[in-house]
Amino acid sequence: MNSKLYLLACFCFTIAFTSCEQKAVEPQTFNMKLWYKEPAKASVTDDPNGWNDDAEWLKGLPMGNGAFGAVVFGDVHKERIQLNEESMWSGSENDNNNPDAFPALGKIRELLYEGKYKEATELTNATQICKGVGSGYGSGANVPFGCFQTLGDLWIDFENKQPYENYHRELDLEDAVSRIQYTQDGVNYTREVFVSHPDQLMVIKLTADQAGKLSFNSSMSRPEHAQIHVENDQLIMEGTMTDGKEGEGLNYMVRLSAVNKNGDLSYTDDKLVVKNADEVTLLLTASTDYVLDYPKYKGRPYKDLTQTHLQNGKQTSYEDLLKRHVTDYQQYYKRVDLSLTSNLRDTIPTDVRLQNFKTSTTDLHLVELLFQYGRYLLISSSRPGTLPANLQGIWANKVQTPWNGDYHTDVNVQMNYWPAETTNLGEMHLPLFDLTKTLQTPGSETAKVHYNSDGWVVHPITNVWGYTSPGEGASWGMHVTGGAWLTSHIMEHYYFTLDKAFLKDTYPILKTSTQFYMDWLVEDKLTSALVSGPSVSPENTFIAPDGSKCQISMGPSHDQQVIWQLFKNFIDASNALEIDDEFVQQVTVAQERLAKPKIGADGRLMEWNEAFEEVEPGHRHISHLFGLHPGYQIDVEETPELAAAAKKSLDFRIANGGGHTGWSAAWLINQYARLGEAENALHGLEMVLQKSTNPNLFTSHPPFQIDANFGTTAGIAEMLLQSQSGSIRLLPALPKSWANGSYKGLCARGGFVVDITWEAGIPVDVKVFSKEGGECTLEFKGQKITFDTEKGKAYFPIKEQNPFGAISGE
Repeated sequence: MNSKLYLLACFCFTIAFTSCEQKAVEPQTFNMKLWYKEPAKASVTDDPNGWNDDAEWLKGLPMGNGAFGAVVFGDVHKERIQLNEESMWSGSENDNNNPDAFPALGKIRELLYEGKYKEATELTNATQICKGVGSGYGSGANVPFGCFQTLGDLWIDFENKQPYENYHRELDLEDAVSRIQYTQDGVNYTREVFVSHPDQLMVIKLTADQAGKLSFNSSMSRPEHAQIHVENDQLIMEGTMTDGKEGEGLNYMVRLSAVNKNGDLSYTDDKLVVKNADEVTLLLTASTDYVLDYPKYKGRPYKDLTQTHLQNGKQTSYEDLLKRHVTDYQQYYKRVDLSLTSNLRDTIPTDVRLQNFKTSTTDLHLVELLFQYGRYLLISSSRPGTLPANLQGIWANKVQTPWNGDYHTDVNVQMNYWPAETTNLGEMHLPLFDLTKTLQTPGSETAKVHYNSDGWVVHPITNVWGYTSPGEGASWGMHVTGGAWLTSHIMEHYYFTLDKAFLKDTYPILKTSTQFYMDWLVEDKLTSALVSGPSVSPENTFIAPDGSKCQISMGPSHDQQVIWQLFKNFIDASNALEIDDEFVQQVTVAQERLAKPKIGADGRLMEWNEAFEEVEPGHRHISHLFGLHPGYQIDVEETPELAAAAKKSLDFRIANGGGHTGWSAAWLINQYARLGEAENALHGLEMVLQKSTNPNLFTSHPPFQIDANFGTTAGIAEMLLQSQSGSIRLLPALPKSWANGSYKGLCARGGFVVDITWEAGIPVDVKVFSKEGGECTLEFKGQKITFDTEKGKAYFPIKEQNPFGAISGE
């Protein structure tokens, strides 16, 4: 920044800084909606093979309150609403720790240092994997690992089977209500569906604009473990899941009841029957007896809870239920607004927009929609007090879901929460911390049995039963830094909120995770640097010097970067809490001794500690770039050479077919955004929309996985605002096609909330709200302005004159 501009900027800030109380985000001119002119077909049977997607289900509209999920088909003659409950898991707690692991650990390391990779791999597969069947190779519905499963289906079979016209269905992201409208025989029918968090109910209102025109039977079903009966004014479905040990697992219950206006309402053995009503409201509630409490995991009074929720709902008017739902939901959703286009007319159905995007990528409204949809899905699948969003969020229509619908800790569950802090949904992050806290005890047992180490460890998968052992195959199952990666989210929450009470409560999780890696690390025999191993670069394979195809090595780059981030986080947490004991000092020394990222002869960032050739150059994982994103170790300003090497690695991956899965393409958005590579980040976003997005905007691996929805929303936020370097980078990766726009409510580390309007790629209006006070640095294209803030006040640093205007056109 030249001296004249600097003085201008300082003068501008001196006269322009004003403060005020934070104001609510103004709503958009038009609602953000997914909408369609055709229903999803409820008559099409799901494929029982969990690894095959169902096209009609992927047209249905997802709803949820964190604990309960539903997919609304919107079919006319017979409606299907597919149901989910957060803890609908088979399986049970189980000991999968392998006592053969630790005795062989030293020998494996010795073989690796001797260059005997084939022998080391064979010994690793023989000794370091889990005991028993583990996750059942991703198909664990009937083994102790278990599986997240469908709760079943609600059916509404209408008596009127006549043709229909004027059909419209939508999911309104602004109030989280699904609406269906159509005309039959001159009668206009409407349905409204929402899932209420305050009342823990799914509410379905059915109306007709002529009296006595609503007649239907409503029923429930589930592929297995279901009994259905009537109890007073309720239709009940209940059952007991398998524990994977030929015994009984979790118990569940679903209750359905109705409130009608005129007409007749009755309950048969397995149906709720309505005849000639003017209006009907269906109320449904569900629960299991699961409790997130290792090792018991049972004890929730599910029968009493469902009974209470249903009865309270029946005593409350529909208007009040809807009002409470909308008020609760909008307190989160309305925090953020994004505008990339001035076209305020949404005249194209969502599925048509998506199809058009495959040939023309100029639909900025679809980008806005996908961004807010990710926020909607996170609010709907992860609320304080619930389980975290899993591989499918909270939506699964199968008994055996892909990869058990579990928590993959080598990127997937973490990606689910990448948008939580940046897009102003920090409360939705809390379930991940609750789960992590309960993994400490089983994880410490695994650490002791497998590695004779203190602290706790989690490998690449976990579930609701405290599974922390390696997987059943070393090639993917020996990822040892899953626990460290999980703990990085604790510090992300702190960096954004500066909540010391939260940090004090979660500090023991950070410390005990750090203790494990302090025990686990060993000296490299050639360099004396501290390295992790034997371990993998998640799911990737290299060609060893002996010609064998291997995954196991010492010091893979991913491990080194994740552990570096953990140690940084632990040191930062200790400093924030004013803890400076001997252990903190030891960790500080160990962080300096960690093997650092290396640049290969071809200029790429090395994935392993040695220059191995990849078997699959376009591999979907880009784990060796963790230090670029989501970590902080590699930065375009602080470590430009490493950043350039990371870019070459990304370019190489893509040139060889990388980014071919939904979540992988979503990660590319975030990685390129951190590099300031706007057009490459945009290309990753386009790949998600063109190749990995379904008609209801659910993303696919394939099959369906929700992580790319969250990763894409996070990536868009990274393109518009970054703060990992200590300053707030405004529009760090803004594509040319986003030349004009605005956003409100995005969050930066340090407790700041940012609103910005830009024209021709240059900020013209910026508002910074400070939650906790302190120094704030704004950065745009390398130029920085620093100013002090007070807690609870907002600042308008460029309101009267734009200090960034001088770089217009650069």
